Amino acid sequence: MDTLIIYAHPYDKSFNHAILENVEGTLMQSQERFNLVDLYKDHFNPAYTSEELALFKDGKTTDPLVEQYQKFLTSTNHVIFIFPIWWNDTPAIIKGFIDKVMKKKFAYEVGKTGLIGHLTHIEKVTILTTSTSPTWYLRLFCGDAIKRVFINATLKQLGIKHITWHNMGNIDNSTAQNRHDFLNNINL
Repeated sequence: MDTLIIYAHPYDKSFNHAILENVEGTLMQSQERFNLVDLYKDHFNPAYTSEELALFKDGKTTDPLVEQYQKFLTSTNHVIFIFPIWWNDTPAIIKGFIDKVMKKKFAYEVGKTGLIGHLTHIEKVTILTTSTSPTWYLRLFCGDAIKRVFINATLKQLGIKHITWHNMGNIDNSTAQNRHDFLNNINL
């Protein structure tokens, strides 16, 4: 199985980076092929330019990173997202990744009753996140944006069916043992 890791955190001493290192180590140990998209190190611009937006209806891009990321997505059947939950939702760079990379004709078509996803070859998506709020708080009081919007709307509209989400909530108050347990319980 080919795996694509989409990583979105600018600070290499973050717990998100520890998650990334753990995932890479697990994939290397199991001799799985994988590619890493590090959105910050790639200097990915999540905002559309007017030139690129003019190409939107045709599903085209002026951004070579978008083309590279689409090639990775075409040849993968497992995607792993690693990012922090900021203000109860995905960081802007993840939203921009979806906006710019998941283009019409590549990732979906518009049908009479909605979107028809083209990424059905992706068998599995694993989402690994961190948050300052406890997970139960995000789910009950903050709208559960990761599950309701990112998973159940965005990814499913792209044709992806098997999605799991693991959040290390309450990260600021976590102990070394809590973080160790989270890393050891990551199931890819």
